Amino acid sequence: MIPIDVLGTYFIACLILAIAPGPDNIFVLTQSALQGKKAGLLVVMGLCTGLLFHTTAVALGVAVIFKTSELAFTLLKLAGAGYLLYLAWGAFRSGATTIDGGHNVILTSGQLYRRGIFMNITNPKVSIFFLAFLPQFADPSRGLLALQMMELGFVFIVSAILVFGAIALAAGALGEWLNRSANIQRWINRLAGTIFVGLAIKLLLTER
Repeated sequence: MIPIDVLGTYFIACLILAIAPGPDNIFVLTQSALQGKKAGLLVVMGLCTGLLFHTTAVALGVAVIFKTSELAFTLLKLAGAGYLLYLAWGAFRSGATTIDGGHNVILTSGQLYRRGIFMNITNPKVSIFFLAFLPQFADPSRGLLALQMMELGFVFIVSAILVFGAIALAAGALGEWLNRSANIQRWINRLAGTIFVGLAIKLLLTER
């Protein structure tokens, strides 16, 4: 087991990293503002499920493939950017949207959850980040490194749930208030579409 003092330091670092603006928390913010707190929380759970994938990949050493293989990294990056552009296209096409039903079809809980998973899994930088970050808090003398990686990944997920959940609740409450105006709803959709395009470009420009 990893000592409590090490986990405490690591947990604080995780909270700071989760708060720092990035694709995941911006994605939570936009989805919560567009579709409400519940939708945002479902996206959060999807993103954190994706973090389980990255944690397991690092623990098993699979992340090394994305760090050393230009082709694997590029293919995953293109998939993620393509998905973001697809979301942007949908946002730009949307008119006024209401949380309790309206002009557009509201995504189901499963669709929102899967959207979060796909958004996180198709960002190869997460695995590479885990590969660089988690080992700093592990020690071979404590036992199996794979188990320590899983423990550290779980703590990171807890911190992400706390931060992203707070963002979802705050943005969702604001979105419910803004959704009273059809014009503001259209501007929110356009802003979300612009953000998705920006995230796609940022991902495409990312290098290993």
